[in-house]
This record gives sequence, C-alpha cells and structure tokens, in this order.
Amino acid sequence: MLTSRTFLKRTRAGSVLKVVREHYLRDDIPCGAAACPLCPPRPDGGPSVLEERPSGAASSLCPGPHYLLPDTNLLLHQIDILEDPVIKNVIVLQTVLQEVRNRSAPVYKRIRDVIGNPEKHFYSFTNEHHRETYVEQEQGESSNDRNDRAIRVAVKWYNEHLKKMQNEEIQVIFLTNDRNNKEKALEEGITAYTCEEYIKSLIANPDLVDRLACISDEGKEIESGKIIFPEHLPLSKLQQGIKSGIYLQGTYRASRDNYLEATVWVHGDAEENKEIIIQGLKHLNRAVHEDIVAVELLAKDEWVAPSSVVLQDDGQNEDDVEIEEEKENILKTSDNKSMLRPTGKVVGIIKRNWRPFCGMLSKSQIKEARRHLFTPADRRIPRIRIETRQADTLEGQRIIVAIDGWPRNSRYPNGHFVKNLGSAGDKETETEVLLLEHDVPHQPFSQAVLSFLPKMPWSITEKDMKYREDLRHLCVCSVDPPGCTDIDDALHCREMENGNLEVGVHIADVSHFIRPGNALDEESAKRGTTVYLCEKRIDMVPELLSSNLCSLRSNVDRLAFSCIWEMNHNAEILKTRFTKSVINSKASLTYAEAQMRIDSATMNDDITVSLRGLNKLAKILKKKRIDNGALTLSSPEVRFHMDSETHDPIDLQTKELKETNSMVEEFMLLANVSVAQKIYDEFPEFALLRKHPAPPPSNYDILVKAAKSKNLEIKTDSAKALAESLDKAESPAFPYLNTLLRILTTRCMMQAVYFCSGMDSDFHHYGLASPIYTHFTSPIRRYADIIVHRLLAVAIGADSTYPELTDKHKLSDLCKNLNYRHKMAQYAQRASVAFHTQLFFKTKGVVNEDAYILFVRKNAIVVLIPKYGLEGTVFFEEKDKPTPRLDYNNEVPSLTVEDTTLHVFDKVKVNIMLDASNIQHQKIRMVLVEPKIPGNDVSAQFSTVMSSNSEPEKKKKKLQE
Repeated sequence: MLTSRTFLKRTRAGSVLKVVREHYLRDDIPCGAAACPLCPPRPDGGPSVLEERPSGAASSLCPGPHYLLPDTNLLLHQIDILEDPVIKNVIVLQTVLQEVRNRSAPVYKRIRDVIGNPEKHFYSFTNEHHRETYVEQEQGESSNDRNDRAIRVAVKWYNEHLKKMQNEEIQVIFLTNDRNNKEKALEEGITAYTCEEYIKSLIANPDLVDRLACISDEGKEIESGKIIFPEHLPLSKLQQGIKSGIYLQGTYRASRDNYLEATVWVHGDAEENKEIIIQGLKHLNRAVHEDIVAVELLAKDEWVAPSSVVLQDDGQNEDDVEIEEEKENILKTSDNKSMLRPTGKVVGIIKRNWRPFCGMLSKSQIKEARRHLFTPADRRIPRIRIETRQADTLEGQRIIVAIDGWPRNSRYPNGHFVKNLGSAGDKETETEVLLLEHDVPHQPFSQAVLSFLPKMPWSITEKDMKYREDLRHLCVCSVDPPGCTDIDDALHCREMENGNLEVGVHIADVSHFIRPGNALDEESAKRGTTVYLCEKRIDMVPELLSSNLCSLRSNVDRLAFSCIWEMNHNAEILKTRFTKSVINSKASLTYAEAQMRIDSATMNDDITVSLRGLNKLAKILKKKRIDNGALTLSSPEVRFHMDSETHDPIDLQTKELKETNSMVEEFMLLANVSVAQKIYDEFPEFALLRKHPAPPPSNYDILVKAAKSKNLEIKTDSAKALAESLDKAESPAFPYLNTLLRILTTRCMMQAVYFCSGMDSDFHHYGLASPIYTHFTSPIRRYADIIVHRLLAVAIGADSTYPELTDKHKLSDLCKNLNYRHKMAQYAQRASVAFHTQLFFKTKGVVNEDAYILFVRKNAIVVLIPKYGLEGTVFFEEKDKPTPRLDYNNEVPSLTVEDTTLHVFDKVKVNIMLDASNIQHQKIRMVLVEPKIPGNDVSAQFSTVMSSNSEPEKKKKKLQE
C-alpha cells in the first residue's frame, strides 16, 4: 500500500516548494515474537528475537510474562538501565530509533549495539512502514505529539496482536517518564509505568535503582536552596546571538590546575578573541569540559589575566558559595595590564559533551545517607552528586558515573552510578580507568572484525605476486627496540655497479590485508593508532597481523611496500622508485646489537657492511637536515625495569639513545618525505599529509625570558634561527642547561596534525624544516599510513582506488579522528608512566635527588629530576599551615620565598615520596630541601604525609573485616 506525505519547504531563493514523498506501507513486517503464528518469518531468515517465554527480572508490578516498549526520552536518558544484562525482551520502535539518531549519535550507537546482541532479545520494529501502526500527522499536531501517539498506537497494536497467540498471554508494558504521555496511555487502556516505578518493582535486583538517571523537571528544580547560577538561554536565542555577533560559540576547556577558571576556544577563522578566559563559578555557569558553549564577552575593564594560582576543589564547602567567592578574589590579583586577556561568561550550552566518567565515591559523613559526592579522576570535571544504596561497598573502588543534569540551585551536577571497575590502586583497574578516561578503544576485536583475517596457514600466492617485485635476495634487516614484535620497517644498503649506493626502506604491506570498507578496516580506522602503555600494548590491528603476518620478522617471506633510492656517497638522491615487494629479512636486531656490529672491528658480513653504509649516509642526511633548520629537541623518556614475577617496576631510568636510533629515524624521515611528494604530485586534492604549524611568537615568551635570566639569547623568528641559537646556548659551568632549554622549547611547540591537501594550503613541517611530509613507515600501528599506502599503490598502478579515497571531505573527517586518537594515545601513555612511577616510589620511602626548576608559578615551582626524567610541583602553600611570604616576578621569571629567590633553571635538591593520602589522586610529592627556606620544615611535612598514607590502610582493613 502506498501513502504519500506532503510538506512545504522554503528554498534559498525564498520561494515555497511543495514536496511530496511516497511512503510504502506493508503487511508482512513481523512482530519479532517467537512462536507467533500470524507473522511471516523475518526477511533476513534470522530467528525471532523476542523470547516465547520472556526471561529477565521478575517484577512485582507485572508478575506475568511481558515485553517492554520504551519511548524516545526514556531510551535517551536511561540507556545505562537498558544495557544492563537483567533487562531483556525490549521492543524498540522505528519512530524512537529515528528520534534518538537525530538527538544523540553516541546513544544511537549504544542502542544499535544492544539490538545486535542476541542475548539481550531487543527487537527493532519498523512501525512507520507497518500498515496498522503507521499514523498520519493531524492538523495542528506537533511532530512530538504525533510521535508520542505513534508509539501508543504501536503498544496497543502489539497487545491486540499478541492476544491472538495460542499459548499464555504476553503483555507489552509501555515505559515513559513523560507525565502527559503516561496519562494518555492509561486513558487508552495501556499498561504504562515510569522507568523508576518499573525498576523499583524488580524483585531480585535492588542495585539496579542506582543506575537510574536522575532527571529533574525544569520547573521543579528550584524547590530548595538559593539559586547559585544564572539561567541558560534557550538554543534559539543563542543561535540568533551568535549570528548577530553578540555571543561567540566555542569549545569549553576546563583548567586542570584551577577549578574556578576555564578557557573557551572560539570556532571560526576570526583572528581576534580566539581564546576567551572564563573566571569564577557564576561565569563558568555549569559548563563541563569539552561542551560547546555560547559566551558573552565582558567589558574591557572587567578583563582578567590567566591565573598563576593552583586551586583544587576539595569539596569541603559543598554549598557554601561565600567561600567560593573568597577564592575567586585570590584569582584577581594581576596588576600587569599586558597580561589581561579577553574575558567572558557562559550564557548557554549549545551541545553537551558528557560521557561516562571514572572516579571514586566521596562517602557522605551522614549515617545511612543515600546521596554522596563522586570525585572524577579527571580534575577538569566537577564532582557529581549521586544516589546509591551501595556506598559501603563502593568506597575505595573505582566506579563509572554519568551526569544527568545540573540544576541552577546545585553547586554540583546530578548523576547516577553506572559500573564498578574494581579496587583503586589495583594495576588492572587503574589501567582500565586510564584507557576509559582517554577514550582508547580497547575491547577485544569482535568476530565480525576477525572474520576478515586471512585463514591460516597463510602463504604468498601467485596472485599476490602479480604487481610485486621479488626482493628476497637482498640483504634486508630490521633494527628495533628490544622485545618489539610489531616490526613495521626494514632496511638495506648495497653498492651498485656504477659505484653509487642503492638504499631501500621496506615497510610492512598492511593495506594488502586490510581492504577498504570491511569491518576490519572500519575498526582500525576507529582506533587510529596502537597505544603503548608501560607493560601493555593496545593494538590497532589484530595480533595475527601486528605480530605475525605483517611483522617483518627475520627468515620468513613477508609482503612489503618498498621505497628504493639510488644515492651517491654524499647522500644525494639521484633516483627514487616505489614498488610493492616480497622480502625476506636476514636479521631482526635491537638498536644495541646493530650498534655493536657497526663498532666491531672483526665483523664484516653482509648485514654489518649494509648497516655501516646506512649509518654513514644517515649522518650526512642528519647534518643536511639540521643545516636546513630542523630542530633537535629533547624530552626525557623513561624506561621501567619490571620484576619478572610481580610485574612491579623495580628500576627507573631515562632512555639512552644510540647512533642506530638516529640511523633508522633518518631513513624513515626520508621515506616519508619522498612518499609525501609522490602522492601529492599524483593527488593534489586528496593526499593525506602531516604538518607541524609554526608556534605563535607568544609561545616562546617563557623560553626567551628563561634564557635571558642566564644571559643567553634565543632567537625565534625562524626554525633555523631557533636551532642555531639553541646550539650556541652552552654554558661550560652548567652542561645540562642546553638540555633544559631544549625540553622547554618542546613545551612551546604546536601539535603536529594530519590534514587533507585539498582542504589546506599550508603544508610546512616546522620541526623537520620540510615543505611537505606524511606518515608512510608505520602502517601496523598508525591508520594514517594505511591510507598513504593505498594512495601510493594507486599512484604506481599496484592497486585500485575507491570512492572514499578521493573524497576530500571524508578524508578531512578521517584526519580529525586520527588527530584526536593520537592526542589521546599520547596522554594515555603519559598517564601510564605516571602510574608506574608512583608504583616505583611506593616502596622507596623518601628519596633525595638533584632537580632543576622548569617553571615558576605564584605559589609553586615545577621541577625536573634528570635521573628519573620525572617532573613534579613543589608547593609553598600548605593547607592548615602558615603561608610563607611569596613574591612572584613574571618578567624574570622568579619566585621569592621569604628571602630566598628561585629562578628558572636553578639547580635545587628535593625530597620525593608517594603521597597516598588521597587514594584516587595519589601523587608524587616533592619538597624543597636545598636551598633551605626558613620555616619550611621538611621533616614535619613528610611525617604528615607518612601518617596520612597509613590511613587508607586502616580503612582497607575495616573493609576486609
């Protein structure tokens, strides 16, 4: 049966257009219930989804067998409940799915995953195309009301339809939190409950109540307590204001160090007011990190400077807003006019970016209380108020909580408990928290993904050889860190008959195994990168590829993508060619083993001769690069030595880089530049490239001032000038100064990013001083390289193209995801190092070490300990202790504590130990020992920490009893 929908649409030119859409209605859409004799089998031939005898939780409200049918709002807000294994046999209407899709992509993905899980028995019913459940929109009826009516019609139809089944009668229960919809349903004879009523009626699952989202009616939210926050403007007003320029739209970024301050990064290309400071509770106005907000700029005389004060929300003064106002006054102490920045206030939220947050319960002091505060692990997220009956069980555990709303009269947002992850401090639990907090996809690969892997035993076939060169005769070898199983790259170097050198970089041919558009490809694209934690690797591709078929291990045939140059002995490239190939690596070496071969006077075999040739050329290439203006920066990398049984760190050292590290790096850079040029020549609009923007001059202020304080001049007008002035910035009396300057320079840099050549005009890579660059050499661990391989394969005629590869908008979206995943992987790696550093110091007591000052703040100094590559903050303001006299000078920069002045780069001595007084935010605590500051009693500070460290132990014992 055919029906048509007619609606009017205004065109850009302003004329009104009548649009008629054909809408097909059918009789043959099954209801999804098992053993239904009236419905035809499913079109896909699959089994019925809803169980014949519905299993799941028993309810005191509806003891008989029943299916559930939720409305849109219930699905949007109570997805945590619906995902629980207890909830089964749920009918999800097409009307509801479409609305959810339009309103929340993350919830839509979650409900699709639940529908796809056969154990949950969720059935998606196409009610909009079923002859008996489709409803026309009536005159004067809103879309919302029409959809509510369509849902009620579907519930009624189901109940009538299921009555006709021969065996016991199954009822369909309508779940809605909408008061009007529920009343109408009851009037129409439908059994309807709110989510809370139904969940509280479940006999054997009282804990499920904790997972209920706390939804307050907007009108009722001001029942108690005074209003703390201004009202958020409605979306329509915000959009008008943004259009007319009254408000600015941007991404809200909360501060890690100061909970009363945030910045909003304004969207768009305007040069001025790119970054707006927000200060004070009322101006922050309930925005949460990463929300899209609308901001109103304050008058210039109300502008403030970024605060140098470190303020953590200790949650002691939950509803005492006066104390918050006192703290706000501390922020407004800058009298330096040059430091003032555009300042604003949040007037409304355009898009919430709430996600489930990991953290711990701060149990209420009130006995038998159900309301408690949850403290997120991420300091940028506010505490969240939740209701739970399991507070005693959850104390000391890492849990996940979701935010439901933030009323105007509440100091903190309201939320609900989602999941318990395990005991805080436990290595497995903390790794899980770390991965969840950095949004690292780490679930095991699904069967759908694994089904696209090659069948074992695998071997190279004649078909595989069609567009390949056989390079198995070459003396190829790989050089990697010890224990590396995902070997991406291998090298060779040999003398040619004409006296020149042939040099080859051979990269694993991952794109041969991962074909565009299949589930394996989509999963790899979503993950974007392999994440390396201290003792765990989260692979981008399944292990069969990463550690076996794609890994260029020695003495096995492997498929590769080769970049081969003819060079003279001055490392000048005479010819470049690219080919898909088959190689057989003759040795898998570590950096140390390769170095030993190069240095050995007795070894002269083919592999060693090849390595010496590569090393000689690499030194020339590096010198050329540096002469060209490439930067050699420094950041201390840490290596842990693990106990073989407990896997706890027993030693901590900074990594020592050998000549062979640099050798491999030079040829990888050269291959990346050569490939970038080739794919850009072939595809000027669709090349996936990587750029490193030059930092704005203001980024270098801290570096220039710090160098000046040591009578050194750093020039920053170009990368070459910066590189040369860093080379000259030596102090014979202070050899480590140059390393410190390079570490500080790294902090001034911008993030390197992937981009599509057709969407950008600035390709330059500042750090490498290269006009063009891409990533080609690590396709096992980076998805960007897989795309680059595909582009290069099409360019040399070794593979066919596909539509997404030449769609610059799709490539641009892909780059956004890759940039996000790479940034998150970097943060997760740092967090893993921080956690293992804490484990290392846990058993060490107090350690005394030399340190250098990297930054000075108003009330603290940030120091670096070269021995451990460890950075930490020494605070001079202690809670419940008299604050010493502090004088901060931003120009020098220096901090005077009592009569002792501390400058950037000063050498100091600190005591280091683990402060476990806050079990969630365990931290490395540092106290200044030298120079000695009067009134700064080191031993007293450490005895306080020691005694508070033992308190969690007592609590643990109590819990165990």
